[in-house]
Amino acid sequence: MSSLSLGVAGDTLIPQGTAYGLLIGLGVLFCGVILAAVKIQKVYLSEDSATSEMFMVANRTVGTGLTASAVFSSWMWINETVFAAAMCYKFGLAVPMWWGSGLCFQIALMAALGVLAKIRVPYAHTSLEIVRQRYGRVGHIVYILLNLACNIFGCASMILTGSQLIYGVSGMNFAAATILIPLGVVLYTAVGGLKATFLTDYLHTLVALILIIFFTLSVLTNDTIGGLGGLYDKVTETAAENYISGNYQGSLLTMKSKQAIIWGLILKFGNLSLVVMDTAFWQKSFATEVNATVPGYDLAALAIFGIPWGLGTVIGLTGRAIHNTPIWPTYPAEFTTAEVNAGLVMPYVIKALIGDQGIVAFFVLLFMALTSTVSSSMIAVSSILSFDLYKTYINPKASDKRLVRVSHISVVIHAIFITAFSIALNYGGADMTWIGYFRPVLTCPGIIPLIFTLCWEKQTRLALILSPILGFITGLAIWLGTAYHLYGEINLTTTEAGPPALYGAIGSFFSPGLYSVLISQYKPYSFDWREFLRIELADIEPVESSSSSTSPTITKEDKDNKSQTTNTIEPISTTPSSDKTATIKTPTVIQNREKPLIASSAISLDDIQHPFSKETLAELHRWYRIAWIAWIFIVLVTFVAWPMPLYRDYIFTKTFFKSWTTVAIIWQFVAFFAVVVFPLYDGRSQIVRGATGVWESSRTYLSRK
Repeated sequence: MSSLSLGVAGDTLIPQGTAYGLLIGLGVLFCGVILAAVKIQKVYLSEDSATSEMFMVANRTVGTGLTASAVFSSWMWINETVFAAAMCYKFGLAVPMWWGSGLCFQIALMAALGVLAKIRVPYAHTSLEIVRQRYGRVGHIVYILLNLACNIFGCASMILTGSQLIYGVSGMNFAAATILIPLGVVLYTAVGGLKATFLTDYLHTLVALILIIFFTLSVLTNDTIGGLGGLYDKVTETAAENYISGNYQGSLLTMKSKQAIIWGLILKFGNLSLVVMDTAFWQKSFATEVNATVPGYDLAALAIFGIPWGLGTVIGLTGRAIHNTPIWPTYPAEFTTAEVNAGLVMPYVIKALIGDQGIVAFFVLLFMALTSTVSSSMIAVSSILSFDLYKTYINPKASDKRLVRVSHISVVIHAIFITAFSIALNYGGADMTWIGYFRPVLTCPGIIPLIFTLCWEKQTRLALILSPILGFITGLAIWLGTAYHLYGEINLTTTEAGPPALYGAIGSFFSPGLYSVLISQYKPYSFDWREFLRIELADIEPVESSSSSTSPTITKEDKDNKSQTTNTIEPISTTPSSDKTATIKTPTVIQNREKPLIASSAISLDDIQHPFSKETLAELHRWYRIAWIAWIFIVLVTFVAWPMPLYRDYIFTKTFFKSWTTVAIIWQFVAFFAVVVFPLYDGRSQIVRGATGVWESSRTYLSRK
């Protein structure tokens, strides 16, 4: 095959016409559903995506259930399904467990950072806005580049992987698949903004989890497999032909796997950068209510653990059990390493055991994972381009209407660019493994300095600017130097080996923290956190609030009272009026366009008051403590207490394996209730209001007819 590779051409499992129909049909269907939902929100729930506050941060009113569902969906990439199975096939059941632990702690960390951002920067829209307020233009531009790199490589890698998978199972034109994947997403993201992505994330989560549970149970209960006991027997019977170098006794059924733990560690660093350095996860935290950030993110963190663990274990081991049998799609041809790396383990297992209907369902799951990632990336990049670039440096006086229009244009520009970039990566010979190894080296250097921006008042401007640059140089040098030292040359093959990538990721992650501390000793200073209160709400048109108790409007009297509108940010009371158990919600402040409620740089810090009431701040600080306790608990359990005792000379017994996998499957059902069922209960009042409004409007329309 030439260097202009289009991935791995596997066995044709689904006709090209069906593949085209599914991609186009699902895109149109989801676009129609979401646009209808956005219209209902605007008409019946007073949520207008034509305002920048609604477009970028959903008016800061998203509840716990929808937050959990949206974060879960944004974090449920193809990796957690297709490639968890492929890596389990390669290295054994240790991989899915390490994969699960490599997904949840980052989201729990983001819960703590998100609630701290609410305390210190209550009106922020993006993480970059926080950097600009503290460090100025140069630091802002450095982090714009780092954030864009994170989003572009993350989104492009998913589109590239999805396109290669579609090509592999259907023979569909690679470029066509690359174009069609983001096409429908562009329409509903451009029109609906962040709240639209929250809604579509919920639908993605609903469909994807149903399919994940269906695949797991259907494969296990197939007569060829014979349940958990049958799967264990088949894996042990074929142990000789499935010997894994680096595993204890070459077994698939051991946690003592050198390659699995290296992969797991690289994954942890890479995933940490994909969360902290992705402004989409910050935006989702800004969009939540006061009481929703921590429980929403922690629910998603716990729920996501069971997806790669359960599905990856069952599908990956099943692939090992049947890949040399007549039911395997490519039998009697050898199942190659290239096909495994292309992610074809899962579709081949589904084809062998479930048939054509299973492949159609797999295609739907693939679409869910892809479009969820793409939509999250689009809204994040559009916010960077419109708010952090256009409004900051090109047109600071841009009206809200123009800002939203620029956001729409940015979504389209990003879609075009990411499509072209994905095709270029593929023609350059990059695959999912190489991108996964390079991304931590590129994006990890910004993590610790960004966390210091919110948590350490001593970090200087020079430290923020230089430490990620020096960190990237350090990580890149370690990565390439180790590859050359171990393998004698530097190329795509040696740089996607495990040890060089791991050492490079460690260097990229930790060295910027050291650089920042050292550089901050030069001309030290202490930042006053009140400076963050100068960040204002986006200039928005007055919108009728759905809850007057939580969305006070600035009236003409307020406008005329200059002592209130020009010298301070007034505290906003969010104390429940009579019911002490009522939920404290983030206020939606509606500004007057001529006299917006802001704190300009000319106002003394002593005259600036926090916009939240004392009760709300106390509540936020309580959640902040809870968030760190939850993070420490998750890290200790998933990094130490659970996997480490099993990293020994031990092969799972049949009883232990059945118990292990049963808990993983139960976890999938727990995830379903946490991010599918609970959001319906949590948002029941809005659902009823919207449904009632549609029903009444329909009755009125029909009566007129």
